[in-house]
Amino acid sequence: MSDAAQPTAAEVRAAAEAVKSALDRHLDAVERRSGDDDPAVYTAFNELAAAAETYDELLYEAYDEVTPFEIPGDGSMPAYTGPEEPNAISVLIRRDYTVTEPQRLLSQAQRVADLDPDIELDGSGKSGSEGGAGAGVHAALGVLFGEFEADEIASRHKEFGLEEGDSTLWVAAADEAAEPGEWLNAPFDQADPERVVCRFDVSAVFDDELDDDEEDEEDEDELEPLDSER
Repeated sequence: MSDAAQPTAAEVRAAAEAVKSALDRHLDAVERRSGDDDPAVYTAFNELAAAAETYDELLYEAYDEVTPFEIPGDGSMPAYTGPEEPNAISVLIRRDYTVTEPQRLLSQAQRVADLDPDIELDGSGKSGSEGGAGAGVHAALGVLFGEFEADEIASRHKEFGLEEGDSTLWVAAADEAAEPGEWLNAPFDQADPERVVCRFDVSAVFDDELDDDEEDEEDEDELEPLDSER
């Protein structure tokens, strides 16, 4: 970064002052909160996080230094602003996979293609064993996800040479059902966290947290004093 692009000392100082002000607003909101989900606290938290991030970036750019603290996101959803009694809902699902065994994936796709000669495997106009699922992982994925429901692939992912990653399911409220074909060109652009009624997440990070908690409990047990009657 050139000297001309670096923030000035005054800009860094102003960012530091913004953090101080955000801290005061956050504490004031916490002291005045009306309940566990007070929107004022949520807003103040986000403002504090943004101010701290800006200060940290400017401090590093100007002085090659960082702050000794971090304000992480808490992973929670924003306050719900949808209708109290939704007339319609959208279910948004994301599941991540890693292709760990490409040959198994190709083999499974070939089995499907052998049973259905109308399946196009590589976009070349060939079908069945003519095109060959061995055309590649791209073609094999198209065959398998076209043949099996997403839930079945999730339950049988190892058979298809896949390894599960994180997944999430959002149930979002809508004022009314969408018209047929209305959102097909951009199906995920209208996902609004403020309209999510409930969500369900699956991630290995949660298992790691449980393991850490269990290790902490084991350490505490080991440190318990011996019975004085022994």
